[in-house]
Amino acid sequence: MDKSHVIQMNGVHGNGVLTAGVRQVSVRGVLDPAKLKSRRQRSWGVRASEMSKNTLNPIRAIVDGMKLTPNPDKPMISLSIGDPTVFGNMPTDDKVLQAMKEAIDSQKYNGYAPSKMQHMIFHPDTQDVILTSGCSQAIELCINVLCNPGDNILVPCPGFSLYKTLAVSLGVQVKLYNLLPEKSWEVDLQHLESLIDSRTACLIVTNPSNPCGSVYSKEHLQNIISVASKHCIPILADEIYGDMVFPDCSFHPMAPLSSDVPILSCGGLAKRWLVPGWRMGWILIHDRNNVFGSEIREGLVKLSQRILGACTIVQGALESIFNNTPHEFYQSTVSFIKANSEICYSALSTVPGLTPVMPSGAMYLMVGIDMDNFPEFQNDVDFTERLVTEQSVFCLPATAFEYPDFFRVVVTVPEDMMMEACARIREFCARHYRPCSTDSNEIDQ
Repeated sequence: MDKSHVIQMNGVHGNGVLTAGVRQVSVRGVLDPAKLKSRRQRSWGVRASEMSKNTLNPIRAIVDGMKLTPNPDKPMISLSIGDPTVFGNMPTDDKVLQAMKEAIDSQKYNGYAPSKMQHMIFHPDTQDVILTSGCSQAIELCINVLCNPGDNILVPCPGFSLYKTLAVSLGVQVKLYNLLPEKSWEVDLQHLESLIDSRTACLIVTNPSNPCGSVYSKEHLQNIISVASKHCIPILADEIYGDMVFPDCSFHPMAPLSSDVPILSCGGLAKRWLVPGWRMGWILIHDRNNVFGSEIREGLVKLSQRILGACTIVQGALESIFNNTPHEFYQSTVSFIKANSEICYSALSTVPGLTPVMPSGAMYLMVGIDMDNFPEFQNDVDFTERLVTEQSVFCLPATAFEYPDFFRVVVTVPEDMMMEACARIREFCARHYRPCSTDSNEIDQ
């Protein structure tokens, strides 16, 4: 018996343990070089998916890169976060809380619930309702069901950054259509139509608008629908701020205005009911001429079932929230937002170098910066960064919405804080404003 066989036998019958080296011994007692090399080269190869690599939140990308060091002598005032609950001055109504308490106490909603909801709770014109984990997921499901990689979607500019985040991660191209600040952020219809091609999968319309606070007239919405109708493009209507409009204007849902364009309308509890953390959203499916048919409906249901439905406790409270929230609560919310918007608009309208655009709803106000009058700043990101450093006021640079030379103000802060923030912005601008040559000529004349 040769030596290799002795080693193998000793390994088995001697102490019952085989070393790694002994396992590599062949029948003839020769090590297998290929197997040994393979074992040495083997290593972990876990990598992030292409989808995750392509996922980018523009707001986070910009804000995380800013040097935000507040002035230690001034308390920080953040006008950047679109969350009405941050400062505690805008609580939801007691009836809303009571509806949730009753849903919990009933113990009827501790299990799974269906993704589809009775449409009559929402609108009799709605053929199907898909409940989602917040309006953000509603938007995600709509883009997922309508688009394939290589398609493109039409997105407002400036517009909510999530649209691009979701689309690009799926390999869907984003085409930005212009909004016109001089026309209260109406859509540039000619520019919109010029972007349409054979791979355009849907048109996103945000009304009322984040970040602009604009509210479109019925006529303007009909003009947008006409463009979609001409090119047979479905509409994704982001209406999360629906009915959060000032008393002198009206909110018109898109779906009732359309006779042939199918519309997926997204909404939720977050803004109007001031409970963004409850994560309850919905998709209202408004089909026209059976364009969506069963395929889109079934696709949305399948996509919604990936997380087994939205929170059942909130689902159980929905009907009571819709039916029992007093109208005075909505009026009070809108009145406060309008008053704060007027304070901000009035204060900043008289600041040289700034051009605020008065909103008509939602929770935001956009302010233009005449960068020529602030030559020491490279752009709106630099401007807002220094505003934090010197005045401890943080407004979101509109580059985050792909609309440079503006910044967005959230108008849900307490009134005294709004006034203080505007005073600090005025002081900041007065320190850094430099008249342009044309301004000097006008003064001389």
